[in-house]
Amino acid sequence: MIETIDRYYLEIKSIKNLKDKKKPSDEFKLELSDPKKFELSKFLYKQIGKKHQWIDRLIWQDKDWIKYVSNEKLKTYILKQGEELVGYFEIIFDQNKNDCEIAYFGILEEYVGKNLGGYLLSEAIKIGFQNKVKRVWAHTCSLDHPNAIHNYKARGMEVFKTEELKRKAI
Repeated sequence: MIETIDRYYLEIKSIKNLKDKKKPSDEFKLELSDPKKFELSKFLYKQIGKKHQWIDRLIWQDKDWIKYVSNEKLKTYILKQGEELVGYFEIIFDQNKNDCEIAYFGILEEYVGKNLGGYLLSEAIKIGFQNKVKRVWAHTCSLDHPNAIHNYKARGMEVFKTEELKRKAI
């Protein structure tokens, strides 16, 4: 059976357009991940992605993860509540295009619905613009959480491209 997936590309071109969502409480903290700790990125990718069919990295060996997280253009931020993992985002800076991509973004299932996605996305956008880029962009699709596209738009991002993909159903 063939399934159709709608992909949306979104962007925000100025920090002034950000509709910031404040941190829900001081018990949450955002930390830059140490690239040597690739296991953390691997764990979050697998745990968050399993409900949304994130499959492209499932075939990666540890050496692939190490190479990926060691990229100087990539920064991974981890959201914690105390010492408990909550979610993460990966941002990739492209100096040639003068932009920042939010490559992966998500919250662990037990924290979904607790009003954290807007805060985490706001922080990703702010960190992206700290590097003096002309835009921060991301993509989401119909396989992601149903509120994903709404969260991006609620933060001030706008759709600049859509596409329809066909693939064998998993």
